[in-house]
Amino acid sequence: MQITGGYLKSRKIISPKGENVRPTLSQVRESIFSVLFSIMDFENKSFLDVFAGSGIMGFEAVSRGFCSCTFLEKDKKTFFLLKENSKKLGLTAKEADFLLGDSLKVLKKLSSHDVIFVDPPYRSGLYDEIVNIIFTNHLLKSNGCLILEHPKDITINFENFNLIKQKVYSDKVLTFLCLR
Repeated sequence: MQITGGYLKSRKIISPKGENVRPTLSQVRESIFSVLFSIMDFENKSFLDVFAGSGIMGFEAVSRGFCSCTFLEKDKKTFFLLKENSKKLGLTAKEADFLLGDSLKVLKKLSSHDVIFVDPPYRSGLYDEIVNIIFTNHLLKSNGCLILEHPKDITINFENFNLIKQKVYSDKVLTFLCLR
């Protein structure tokens, strides 16, 4: 798998193996950053990759100009692979921060970010709870963007957020939200 844009474009990362890992496809990543670019400047902005998995979204964010990314991952093997990929890419500790643990618990301890990307295991039933934790704990900065990657057939309660945009890709949807 390779990074599609920015100063790390075409650099490859190793993706973890397993049924639960679904790295965001390059076409979808391109779309996400295109939408983000149309609504914000990436300079001096922070990115939070919840359920980081391969980390491709966070690595793309740093490559495209975000000053930092926090990667949140529960699986130990995947966590160490994320750190290994970051080292191979030459990212500094300021650019890439790694947190190991259950997202539902760790999120409550974090500070706010400009962009939060959430892509949990599809049938986990975690979307509503994660969105609520982000809102309740003020994890999204006032001009920030929350991005949810989810199956088309799931309804998510985002009553505390305004819908910026939704994009449909086959059986998945990208939902872009901001605070009310």
